[in-house]
Amino acid sequence: MEEILIADSGATKTDWCVAKNGEILFRFTGKGISPVYQSEDEITEEIQKNVYPLLKNRPIDAVYFYGSGCIPEKTAVVRNAIYQSLPVETIEVYSDLVGAAHALCGHEAGIACILGTGSNSCEWDGETIVKHIPPLGFILGDEGSGAVFGKLLVSDALKNRLSPGLKEKLLEQYGLSQAIIIDRVYKQPFPSRFLASFSPFILENIEDPTIRRIVDTNFSDFFERNVMQYHYRENKVNFVGSIAFHYADYLKETADSKGIRIGTIYASPMEGLVGYYALH
Repeated sequence: MEEILIADSGATKTDWCVAKNGEILFRFTGKGISPVYQSEDEITEEIQKNVYPLLKNRPIDAVYFYGSGCIPEKTAVVRNAIYQSLPVETIEVYSDLVGAAHALCGHEAGIACILGTGSNSCEWDGETIVKHIPPLGFILGDEGSGAVFGKLLVSDALKNRLSPGLKEKLLEQYGLSQAIIIDRVYKQPFPSRFLASFSPFILENIEDPTIRRIVDTNFSDFFERNVMQYHYRENKVNFVGSIAFHYADYLKETADSKGIRIGTIYASPMEGLVGYYALH
């Protein structure tokens, strides 16, 4: 088997990995690539400047790219951009949700979920997505995500629903005021990233009952509004993402209370994807 290149891309960064027979040979991080926010020319430029120079001497035989925003009508944009620098015969482009399913479930049926800055989920039959509840972003959805954790935290802080002293601790620790928060959420770009940046504060103070209430509410909403619309009694529920990984104990506790069985949890899908293609 020749060397393959696997990419897992979000809006802010891309994890690139060269693998062979299930072994990671070379791995590096680059800028995020998204056909929603970038043109084909912009993606081509990013790959030619920052990716190709690190790979030009490697015998890459195939490229498998997974990314947020890689919906079917956008995959050609990414494929063409990759081909400009890496003209290999096999270039396959998938959504990050399919990446989660490949990494977590492989060719077996299951429920695959992403819990990071945003959230997403699907029911997978071993070959394709058979049901998908739309995530809808942090205003209308994204339950279980870091962005919603932040939204609930700053909302409770500003409405004085946290334990005494916690509001002041939060504002001081992050150099915030009500005016700054309102500006960052409603006027500045990438409010979801801003809100998700408070996840460490929640973990640091999770023993506080008002913080624990936020965690339990967010995870309970994720399961009830998303996972429990799938065949969750027949399938294990699997996760990738920083929130799922760092909050695994609390995620499992909420799942247990609802009769939901948790399977695999990865911080990143890359190890699972490398294994997937070793068996592909």
